[in-house]
Amino acid sequence: MRRLLASRIKFHLFGAFFVSVGCAALYKFGVAEPRKRAYAEFYKNYDAMKDFEAMRAAGVFESAPPK
Repeated sequence: MRRLLASRIKFHLFGAFFVSVGCAALYKFGVAEPRKRAYAEFYKNYDAMKDFEAMRAAGVFESAPPK
């Protein structure tokens, strides 16, 4: 029973470290990278003026009345 706490803490510390690194890697490659690619794809062909004119025609803006 001697040094049981120290040995168990060492085991759990390494285990927690590897689990946290694994979760971070899963989040990065499972969520963050696909999200970055989706934003890049969206803004590759995005025309802000066309979108503005569509919202202006719909009457979304108070300061820019529809033509």
